[in-house]
Amino acid sequence: MHAREEKFYVDPATREELVLVDAKVSSDGAVIEGGLVSPAGNRFEIRNGVPDFIYPFELPDVDKKSLQQSEQRAGVYDQYLPLTFSTYGEDEQQVRSNMVDKLNLRSDSVVLEIAAGTGRDSEIIAQRLGPEGRLYIQDISPSFLAHNVQRMQNIGANAEASLANGYYLPFRDNSFDACFSFGGINGFADIKRAFAEMARVTKPGGKVVVGDECMPPWLRDTEFGRVLMNSNPEFSYPLPLDKLPVEARKTSVQWIIGGVFYLIDFEVGEGEPYADFDFPIPGARGGTHRTRYYGQLEGVTPEAKKLAYEARAKTGKSMHQWLDEVVRAAAQRDLGAAD
Repeated sequence: MHAREEKFYVDPATREELVLVDAKVSSDGAVIEGGLVSPAGNRFEIRNGVPDFIYPFELPDVDKKSLQQSEQRAGVYDQYLPLTFSTYGEDEQQVRSNMVDKLNLRSDSVVLEIAAGTGRDSEIIAQRLGPEGRLYIQDISPSFLAHNVQRMQNIGANAEASLANGYYLPFRDNSFDACFSFGGINGFADIKRAFAEMARVTKPGGKVVVGDECMPPWLRDTEFGRVLMNSNPEFSYPLPLDKLPVEARKTSVQWIIGGVFYLIDFEVGEGEPYADFDFPIPGARGGTHRTRYYGQLEGVTPEAKKLAYEARAKTGKSMHQWLDEVVRAAAQRDLGAAD
């Protein structure tokens, strides 16, 4: 970790600023050992230049299992991963390049890659960036991340690595121009929180691109689907559209790599989407979207409803206008009588 990156990170649990302590710095200004401490007292160690922001400190069982599997596979991952693409007759580099295209990167973009693995996508992202751009790579697996760091050094990438849990990100709000994650989110204990975190740390207007295994509904009851789901249970995982954050705009989803991996991309907005709820809606019902939602009263008998519709039709008013006038008049009458 370079000393200049210290203020870029925050405590993933509290989002408080961190202070560098007990630092050992190399001749080129890189922090190779030390700790980052927050006002809450949380300390995150730096080892061999890589800060460890993994939180919660005691991981849920789902995350422990994912971490264990990653550590076991790291040594042979790059050797066997190409089989994923050759199985379906796909060109790995072209598929990965097409995914990165969706990030809409500029040469000076600041990009976060979550669950970055050994760096097969990281390398493509890094090659899209110029001297002013920067790539932050993180993974929960030390072994995966070590392979990625070596790959970044081999290509001379402007990259900063850290260990982190994908649904507790150690960054301030609106830190990145784009956020990417492919092939890891199925193993997260809290996918909904992960999407929310991606939206939080990405600037409004920035892109989030996420993908993983998922057999589409129309193939689940085919021999093709059953064979693959039997070999890899992750193919049976549901498409996580219900986990997307309210900030997701211009959202699209497609199935890639033989049609059995989803790819979701969206532009980050601010809060809930905008809509004009207050314009008068033409027609017999009338009112506005807002009055139709907030102005509902208790139900009446079928006879009273029939009379109301007949009276409204005779006056030519919308039902909203007729009811509003009738209720106001009756309320004022009764309130006056009570006085």
